[in-house]
Amino acid sequence: MRPAISAAVIIFFFYLLYRQRNELPRQKKDFSTYLMAFCAIFLTVSMVCFPKDAFEAAVAGLQIWWDIVFPGLMPFFIISQILLGLGVVHMMGVFLEPVMRPLFNVPGAGSFVMAMGLASGFPIGAVLTTELRAQNLCNRVEAERLLSFTNTADPLFMIGAVAVGMFGYPQAGLTILLAHYLSSLTLGLLMRFYRQKEAATAEQLPRRGPLIARALQALVEAREKDGRPFGQLMGEAIHKSIDTLLLVGGFIILLSVVIRILDLIGLVAFLGRGITALLELVGLSPSLAVPLVNGLFEIDLGCQATARAAGVAMGEKLIAVSMIIAWSGLSVHCQVASIISKTDLRLAPYLVARVVHALIAGVYTALLLGPAGNLLSRVALPVFLETVPAGNISFWCSRTLFMLNQILIFLALLTILAAVLYIARTIRAVFFYTRKGL
Repeated sequence: MRPAISAAVIIFFFYLLYRQRNELPRQKKDFSTYLMAFCAIFLTVSMVCFPKDAFEAAVAGLQIWWDIVFPGLMPFFIISQILLGLGVVHMMGVFLEPVMRPLFNVPGAGSFVMAMGLASGFPIGAVLTTELRAQNLCNRVEAERLLSFTNTADPLFMIGAVAVGMFGYPQAGLTILLAHYLSSLTLGLLMRFYRQKEAATAEQLPRRGPLIARALQALVEAREKDGRPFGQLMGEAIHKSIDTLLLVGGFIILLSVVIRILDLIGLVAFLGRGITALLELVGLSPSLAVPLVNGLFEIDLGCQATARAAGVAMGEKLIAVSMIIAWSGLSVHCQVASIISKTDLRLAPYLVARVVHALIAGVYTALLLGPAGNLLSRVALPVFLETVPAGNISFWCSRTLFMLNQILIFLALLTILAAVLYIARTIRAVFFYTRKGL
């Protein structure tokens, strides 16, 4: 009976639009206003019709946020804000420019966003990209490129939560992880051609002298420009981080309720039937239709539904779950939209990039399951990576230490690559001038 009431609201709304179609304004912005008003009314009516289900979904979303998201991301939000205020990111921008500019066509400061995003997970890539844009360390197009491939899932979610917790198959963790990161970096290389004719960021950092000296000079200049005492810097970092995490928590809870309601009224199953033909076209089981629709809205629900899909081969499940993680769900997209709303960044390039990321991740997963499958199955994973995320202090501390370790590894690899490129350029310049002198 209650699903019928929600369906009646939808039918009544479209009936009114049809009856008044000649009197309605034709501007697109007016249609979006009608649509948003309808969605708000529909959600309100549905929550009245399904109070128990809405409450349980909200509690489940709150539990995910409080046990996993809040303690997992809080330290990294604070650390990133402090590093920005101390000028460390500006220093990295000078030192790692030789790597980031030719590969991804973004400023060197983007290396900090990439390392934090790849290691820490959603939505820290979006938060830090917004900070770089606010400080004019990148222009709009560069920020859109950076956002497209740095707002990724974290390794503990992919291995601990998905491979171990949901699939009960730890060997799949490395396949999911490699497919996600390889597709993310591939997307970054592709996005370097996005609006490549746009002028690069006006260089505000020192360019003369040895590389290390210029990097340290940028650190000092950025710190002097910021000027906040360390106590004030830390206090504002904590305040800003809590505000951002509260925003993230609100979206997680709201989308959990929305998805539960859509499932109850049968919309998820209806959409699943719509993509069955596409799955058969690419050779995947039709039983993955509903899990993929769940993943369209929320990443955790999509991964869990994929793991529970009956009569589906493990390889097909892994391809589907890799695509869901790369897409990341409307819940994450809403978080990103809210985070970048105070800037001039556009959401459309990010959404297109998510679709491309999902397709590339599926292809990489299929390749890793094929030629490289036997090799990956023999690789041993650290014990902590095979731990299902839990809301206790021991796991929080271990997670924080592991993430910091991954960030340092990413930055160390980028630093080594930057040093090699700098030395190679120096040798080439010396060789050129020597030959010219001869």
